[in-house]
Amino acid sequence: MPLQSISPGELARKQQQGEAIDLIDVRTPVEFQEIHSTFARNIPLTGLDPNRLMHERKSGDDRPLYFICRSGSRSQQACEKMIAAGSNQVVYVEGGTLAWAQAGLPVKTGKNAISLERQVRIATGSLVLVGTLLGFFVHPYCLALAAFVGAGLVFAGTTDTCGMGLLLARMPWNQVKPGATAGADAPTCAASHHPALPTP
Repeated sequence: MPLQSISPGELARKQQQGEAIDLIDVRTPVEFQEIHSTFARNIPLTGLDPNRLMHERKSGDDRPLYFICRSGSRSQQACEKMIAAGSNQVVYVEGGTLAWAQAGLPVKTGKNAISLERQVRIATGSLVLVGTLLGFFVHPYCLALAAFVGAGLVFAGTTDTCGMGLLLARMPWNQVKPGATAGADAPTCAASHHPALPTP
């Protein structure tokens, strides 16, 4: 079954019209702290528990759960996890937070951070470089490190699952102090509102 999606503008209009929207941002806490939709709450993909989310909902509540990330990949993975657990009322936001901000929709901003995607590129590039240099100057067997990283990239591309990204998301520098960004009303973030929603 193809995943359901919604544009940032359409979701913002639903919220502006008074519809109760449950928007879950699945990026790391640090990414969420940097910028997020004013009514999003943060549940990192690495800590997403579909059964708990479904259990928290009131009986008979069939409203969709909306997921957003940086550009759309992680929110689609979140939808797939929810569907695998038996929840079909899930929708991801097309283009993620990048598209949301580019559309001029209301956001809260905080301290700048390096996105998880950039961290993955930095880490993989560094490992390939180190493996290659060690292979030339220390021992040819060290080239296996570069080959291993290359195989990992192929696997990530074909399965749309990045093990390194999941690992980096759990690192201390991608976390924030408890209570710093608990949800859409995080006190450490400043709101930036756009006066009007864009037309479709």
